[in-house]
Amino acid sequence: MLRAVDVSFSYRSARQSVVALPVLDGVSAEVPGGQILGILGPNGSGKTTLLRLFSGTRTPSHGDVLLDEVPLRNLSRRALARRIAVVPQETLLAYDYSVIEMVLMGRHPHLGLFELEGPHDLEVARQALHATGTAALETRAFNTLSGGEKQRVVIASALAQAANILLLDEPTASLDLGYQLEIAALLRTLNRDRGVTIAIATHDLTLAARVCDRLVLLREGRLLASGPTEQVLTAPHLELLFGVTAEVSRHPAGHLVVVPLARVGVA
Repeated sequence: MLRAVDVSFSYRSARQSVVALPVLDGVSAEVPGGQILGILGPNGSGKTTLLRLFSGTRTPSHGDVLLDEVPLRNLSRRALARRIAVVPQETLLAYDYSVIEMVLMGRHPHLGLFELEGPHDLEVARQALHATGTAALETRAFNTLSGGEKQRVVIASALAQAANILLLDEPTASLDLGYQLEIAALLRTLNRDRGVTIAIATHDLTLAARVCDRLVLLREGRLLASGPTEQVLTAPHLELLFGVTAEVSRHPAGHLVVVPLARVGVA
């Protein structure tokens, strides 16, 4: 289990005389093992910052983040990388890597100093490509792929890392509807069939409703609500979170459906 306990965080101001306001202020949240957690909130609410604290790439100014009750600050970067993989919102490359080279990057935490990837690493990478439906892209240049294909390849690289916790920042941003559905189905499959624990920072209410077991709602750096999706994803909470009226109902397939109706106070 990954757990944030009363964490606060502020980014440093460029002007030292200016006291930066906290991006997160006293937030407690957990990513239960074997489940999918959604982190929801408007722009500037602290979603990505909380994800960075969970990954260990940022250290809270107050509170702690624990992995199986061990503070992340006590773990080396290599040890963390073997347990936690991160899929950023956008992946920019300085070189024109092939898809298989991209996925093999996920094996670096398992290699010694100056050690090169071997047959086992290549097999793990190809299994990750197969799991994400991207095996046919192995020899393609990463930069020639569509947005949805790139996202699946980056997820494949995270799988090749052999971490059992996957953190994703806006995984469906800028994707068309078809790719959004593909990513949602892929995350559910990885969770169900491979037991991968997942946390997603997202604006995508449809994604949250379809795949998340639990939700954390953040507003202005503070925790608004947390708990099982069916208890948290409600019209009153969405009004407080985004300032919109919405209709929340259950689809015959079983998941919740959110239909935004209007901004509060706008006729």
